[in-house]
Amino acid sequence: MHVVVAGASGLIGSALVDALRARGDEVTRLVRREPTRADERQWDPSEGALDPAHLGDADAVVNLCGVGVGDHRWTSSYKELIRSSRVESTTLLARTLAALAAQDQGPTRWLNASAVGYYGDRGDSVLSETSGPGDGFLADVCRDWEAATAEAADAGVSVAVLRTGIVLAPDGGALAKLRRLTRAGLGGPLGSGKQWWPTISLVDEVGAILHLLDRPEITGPVNVVGPAPIPQRDLAHMIGQRLHRPTLIPAPSPAMRLVAGEFADDLLASQRAIPSVLLGSGFTFEHGTLSDALTWALELEQPPQEEPETPADDSGSSEA
Repeated sequence: MHVVVAGASGLIGSALVDALRARGDEVTRLVRREPTRADERQWDPSEGALDPAHLGDADAVVNLCGVGVGDHRWTSSYKELIRSSRVESTTLLARTLAALAAQDQGPTRWLNASAVGYYGDRGDSVLSETSGPGDGFLADVCRDWEAATAEAADAGVSVAVLRTGIVLAPDGGALAKLRRLTRAGLGGPLGSGKQWWPTISLVDEVGAILHLLDRPEITGPVNVVGPAPIPQRDLAHMIGQRLHRPTLIPAPSPAMRLVAGEFADDLLASQRAIPSVLLGSGFTFEHGTLSDALTWALELEQPPQEEPETPADDSGSSEA
C-alpha cells in the first residue's frame, strides 16, 4: 500500500518507515521543513497548511507527531508545545481526510498516535481500552489529541488511536535515559517504584502498527503496550542486572520533583495497561516479556551519541 507518515524522523517513525519499505509499501513522509528528498512533502500544522494532493493517492496515513514530553523542563511554553504539536497536526489531518472522503478520495485508514498517559495515575487498576480517562495535564492532552480525530471518523475514515506505552529501543527513547542513570549508579526505583510502567519493544511497536494498518476493521483506541506490565522498581532492577550496576538507592519523590518539576508526577504515575485489542485480534508479540525486550534492546545497544534536539515534527518517546 501507499502510506503517508507524519513524524517519520522520530524513534518510532524512522523504524516504521524502514519496516514499511521492507515489506514493499510505498512511503511518503510529511515534513515541516523544505523537502530535500523525492519521498518528502511539506506541511505546516501550526498554519493549517496541507495540500490535499499529498494524501490523495495514499491508502493510509500514520501520524506520530509530537515533541518529547521528557525532553525539556515543563515551562508554560513547553507544555503548550506538547499540546499543540499533537493536537494541531491531528486536527489538520482530520479536516483534510474528511474533505477527501466527502469526494470519495484519499486514504481510508488512519492510525494516529496517543499514549497511555490518557489513563492518568490509576494505581493497581488493570486498564483496557474501555477504561475511562484519568486526570492531569498529560491525560487532558491525550483526551484532546484523540478527540481531534473525530471529524475524519465521522466522515467514514477507519480511525484507530495508538495508546503507546514506554518504547524500549537500543538507542534513543526512555531506555537511553535509564541506561545513563543506571551506569552512573542512579538507577534505583523512582519514588516507591511500585507504579506500573507499561513498556513495549520498538520491534513490537512497529509490528503492532503494521498489524493495525492491515486491519481497518479495528477502530478506536488500541493499547500498544506489552502483554506483561511490571512495577518500575522491577524494571530498574532488571536494567541494573544487565549492566552490572547496583539499583538499591531510590530517587525520593521530593527530589524527583525538584529535578524534573511537574513531569515528575507523571514519572511516578501508575498505568497497568494491557493490550486487549491487539491480543484479541491475533497479534503475536516478538518480545512477550520485559526480560525479552530488555535483552534485545541492550544486546543491540549502540555506542553513545549526542542526542539531537527533538524537532517538532518528530514522534517523541511516547511516554505521555
